[in-house]
Formats: sequence, C-alpha cells, structure tokens
Amino acid sequence: MSPKSIWGGLAAVLLAPAGVAAAGGEQAPSIPSIHYELANGLDVVLHQDRDLPLVAVSVWYHVGSKQEQPGLTGFAHLFEHLMFQGSAHHRGEYMELLIEAGGQVNGSTSAERTDYWQVLPSNQLELALWLESDRMGWLLPALDQANLDNQRDVVRNERRQRYENVPYGLARKYIVEGIWPEGHPYHHLPIGDHADLERASLDDVKAFFRRWYVPQNASIAIAGDIDVEATKALVEKYFGSIPGGEPAPALEPPPVHLASETVEVIEDPNVPFPRIWLNWRTPPIYAPGDAALDVLSSVLTDGKSSRLYRSLVYEKRIAQDVAAYQASAQLGSVYTIVATAAPGHDADELKAAIDAEIERLRAEPPGAEEMERALNGWRKGFFSGLEGVLARATQLNSYLHYLGTPDHVAEDLDRYLAVTAEDVQGAVADWLRPDARYVLVMTPKAAVAEEARP
Repeated sequence: MSPKSIWGGLAAVLLAPAGVAAAGGEQAPSIPSIHYELANGLDVVLHQDRDLPLVAVSVWYHVGSKQEQPGLTGFAHLFEHLMFQGSAHHRGEYMELLIEAGGQVNGSTSAERTDYWQVLPSNQLELALWLESDRMGWLLPALDQANLDNQRDVVRNERRQRYENVPYGLARKYIVEGIWPEGHPYHHLPIGDHADLERASLDDVKAFFRRWYVPQNASIAIAGDIDVEATKALVEKYFGSIPGGEPAPALEPPPVHLASETVEVIEDPNVPFPRIWLNWRTPPIYAPGDAALDVLSSVLTDGKSSRLYRSLVYEKRIAQDVAAYQASAQLGSVYTIVATAAPGHDADELKAAIDAEIERLRAEPPGAEEMERALNGWRKGFFSGLEGVLARATQLNSYLHYLGTPDHVAEDLDRYLAVTAEDVQGAVADWLRPDARYVLVMTPKAAVAEEARP
C-alpha cells in the first residue's frame, strides 16, 4: 500500500495536521511514534494525539492474495469476512459491540496484506484490543462449516456484483492475468476464483489461518488519545499470551519482463462505450522510478490542464474521461493509462492520441509550470492524507510493512519533492515502452446490437 492510496483531497492550505509534527519546516513532517515488539513477535506502534478523545486501532496481517497457492485462491479475502463472524469468547457479530460503543469498523484485503481497523472513543480502547486479540488467538473455535458456507456465498456474490455484473468490471482480472504470468503471486485477484472458493474445505481454511494469522506475521498500530504506558500494558495483557507462530517467508519470484506489445480485445454486451487500458510493468513501491511515475500521472491526467485531459477530452473530444496511475506494489508495480471513448469514437483513436503524448514526453521533459503544479499537488495531498488518527495508524502500519520501520514520513515526502522533469522523462523512457506492454480493450458486442434490431 502506497501513501498515495490513503491520500484524500488536496488541503486548502499547507499546514501539518494535528499530531503530525514538523521537523524543520513544512517539508519535513513526522508522525511521532514508539515502535517495539512483543516476545511473541507482534510488532506494536503507538502514536499519541490528545486533540480529540478518539483512538484508531489498525491491525495488519502480512498476508494477501500473493501468499495463496494456485487452486486455493481467495482465502485472505475470505478471512476478511470470517474475522467479523465472532470468536471463542465473543460468539456474536464482531461489529456489534464496537458500533454500540460509538465506533466505526471495517477491513480490506489486497495482494499484499489484510487490514482490520476501528475508530472509537478512546475510553473504549480496551474493548477493541480484547476483540482483536480474541480473533487473532481464538478464532478457530467459532469457525464451523455453516459459518464457512455462509461467508463463501457472500464472497461469491461480492465477486458477481463487483466484477462480473457491472460494465468493465472484469478489466482488472484481465490486466493482472495479462501483466503477470501464470504462477506469479500477482496473477490472480484477491477476491479469488469461484471454483477455488467452492472446493475449499473447512480444514483448508483452518490451515490457512494457522499459518498466517499469528503475531509473528502481524502488526498493530494504535493512534490517538492514549496513555502510552497504559496502552503498552493493555497490548501485553491481550496479545502477549498468543503463540507467535512463524513469520512470513520473503517472496522472491524471478524478474518478469514484457517482451512485446500484447493487445487483447474483449467484446462485452454490458459495456456501453469502448474503453482502453495501456499497462506496463514498473518498479516496486519505494524503488527508484516509483515516485517519478506518480508525478508523471499528475502531469498526464491531474486536472483539466493536464496533458491527456486537455488533448483527449477538451481539444479532440474523443474521450469522456482519462486517468493515469502507478499501482505500486512490493514485488513489482503496474502503470496504467485508461480512457473511455466518446460517442462515435473508438479505442484505436484513443491509443494513437495517448501514444502521441507519451512520445512527446520521451522527446522532451515536462515544463517548469507542469512540474510545479504536479509537485504542489503531491505536497498538499501528502499533508491532507495524514489528517485523522486512522490515516496515521494506517500509514504507520504501511511503512512498517513495506520498509520495516514506521518512521519514514519525511523521507517519503522528500522522494516526491526531489523528482525533476528529467526524472519524469527518464521514467517514460525506462518503463513506458510501446513494445513492452499489455493493452486491454473492452468494447460493446456488435452482435447484440444486430440481434436487437426488429
């Protein structure tokens, strides 16, 4: 998870939010924190912010779809659901007690990790820690076949609603399969495959939990209105006795390179207009080039004066929308440019116009005004994205997950502010090659229109 994925809208003024300390000015923020480890291997990060009587608890398990085996996909996301169905000492719905206490609760799953979080009044912190520890250490006594069957059906329905029954919904599936070869940890979606979910036995699911949902493979970040020493005592009380288990082994798949351009055209009766995705394999999160590609995205599609928006939507009027983004990940990232055709236009026109803008950047770097606008956007977004105790708890856990330390705020901002126009041009030259990409086109199915005629 990159910091950009939790950044919200741009701040109106460049001020460090409460709880984010400036270390030498606006360009050197920090989130003061204490990081330590329990004897069983659980990483703990504490950040004190007394401005409001709120506390956020973010628990990350360092398991996502990339740890799943072929034929047994979707387990990490399945547990995102199962973990809310009760545990040994609280057999009811997990959310009930926290919502009654005035809290908000949710979770998310990616290829990289599973995140469970809650924000609640600070005098309810002990309740949150008890519930989190109970499902970490004692979930399996409450997991039975009926529970599994119920949540498996929920997940399969979610797949239908989010991917299969909506226009363009399967695009992400085609992209991960087109970019990453079979057997690569990123080759499948976190939501899993219908057949894999159906064949999963209760023993399979329990074995997955025992392997991955252990203190050695988890971290907890607590941010907000806390007394540090009292919170340490509570964390030890509720988590200290849970057996540590084994940490996750490092995944080191061989480097993968696209050797040519692959174009895949999907006809879909649910698609109203042609849409095109141009996708490249790019460097991992925090690696050289990652930040430059993020800044490139701002140059290309951030605002109406950006290059691709101005060219495709405003001037040529061949696109209804266009976006560019670097989807940063641990084992390698994907850079995507996506555009939807305007009525009467097609994907070939979009591709030609996008390629023309990329070639312009390959030949000449962005101008000073473009770079200033892009970097100001990243600076403002960085500060606004750290507002609120949940955002800070999540970001601390993210840095810890990817870098091994929660203390990386100033360095993270600096890597964006240090990007030059030549860096952006170099990123285009190094990574956005026309002969090394996967291009997906989804278009209306012509046969349907013919059949529908009277």
